[in-house]
Amino acid sequence: MTSQVRLRLLPSARCLFDEPVQVKVAGLKCKQVVTMRARSTDEKGVVYSSSATYRADGSGEVDLERDPSLSGSYVGVEPMGLLWSMKAEALHKRFQKMSSLNPHVVKFSVHEEEGGEDMMLAEATNERFLIGDGVSRLPVKEGNIRGVLFTPPGWSSVFELISGTSTIIFDAFMVLCCPPGEGPFPAVLDLYTLGGGLSEKRAALLASRGFVVGSKGVGVISLSKSGDLALSAASYLSGVDATVWINGCCSNTAFPLYYKKSKIHSPLMFDISRIIPTESGAVMGKYALNNPLAEENKDCLIPVEQAKGRLLFVSSGGRPQLGQQSFRGRDGGAAEASREGQL
Repeated sequence: MTSQVRLRLLPSARCLFDEPVQVKVAGLKCKQVVTMRARSTDEKGVVYSSSATYRADGSGEVDLERDPSLSGSYVGVEPMGLLWSMKAEALHKRFQKMSSLNPHVVKFSVHEEEGGEDMMLAEATNERFLIGDGVSRLPVKEGNIRGVLFTPPGWSSVFELISGTSTIIFDAFMVLCCPPGEGPFPAVLDLYTLGGGLSEKRAALLASRGFVVGSKGVGVISLSKSGDLALSAASYLSGVDATVWINGCCSNTAFPLYYKKSKIHSPLMFDISRIIPTESGAVMGKYALNNPLAEENKDCLIPVEQAKGRLLFVSSGGRPQLGQQSFRGRDGGAAEASREGQL
């Protein structure tokens, strides 16, 4: 490394996982072309990396908030581009950061090519924490509930989480968020995807931010299979005042839905013969899920129009694993699936 070149992460090299950092380089030559890189390893040992080419200004400085990337993982002015453009160095890998106990570590570096050789000029390490100061973490194992309770500073009250009976155990996180002042305060239940394990990052960050639903009810945030569970909770249970549904389905999928030993919905099933293998070794399940709007599957539909709280639907339309149809509401869109004025 060259001692005169300095790579800085501002305002600090230690931050919360969702906080931006300003990446600046000083001590370069006037108009020098360099390559900026970011590299990290997830909990499964998979390496993720990104790179971008920059040209220093007349003072020998590069500022990612000001200067455009000329080539690489992205182009243009992207202050956080080195983070969001990181890709796995192996095929078909998804970033794994399940535990909130340790920070996610990203190494930033600046390089130049000289005589055909790559030379590192400077580097800096960014520690991205999931839990803010004063947030407590308590593992939960009660009945068929497996999860973690995160509470912001100052919370001392006792609460009860009452669960119905289901045919399957789902991973869940209860985030109890309390702003300054006297309670009681609302809770947010964070439901992860089926088979995904206990993922703590979103729940920990919500607690770190003191997230508030806006009333004394409960909020639910969901993903994939847990999306239909969240809609069912909003439709059948009182006190669910806000629901966030991400890439789920408008019907109960995969397993029968029970509440207090009573069957509520039959499952919308998959046809594995419609799964398409690809040359890379991945499989595409876009057409595998049966049509949730077909007459024979009406018993699987969730009566979301019964929901008393507010609903937010988020669908990544290009997702290849499930058909766009599975994301839509009864009338063909998320907006129609919610009661008027609730989206």
